[in-house]
Amino acid sequence: MRTINISGPDGNAFALMGYAQTFAKQLGIDSKPIIEEMMSGDYDNLLDVFRNNFGNVVELVEDDNDE
Repeated sequence: MRTINISGPDGNAFALMGYAQTFAKQLGIDSKPIIEEMMSGDYDNLLDVFRNNFGNVVELVEDDNDE
């Protein structure tokens, strides 16, 4: 399973939408409705939609370092 660290540049909303397009293409599904749903709310919504659609192939992780 692939992991994406959302604490870094890969956690940027635009980067995550790019990943969504790539994963959707690899899985043979239409990315347009997924991207539209990702954009329909705040960042937490974007993460939820991403996890709901790609959580079986990608794990979103966050650094716990508050240093």
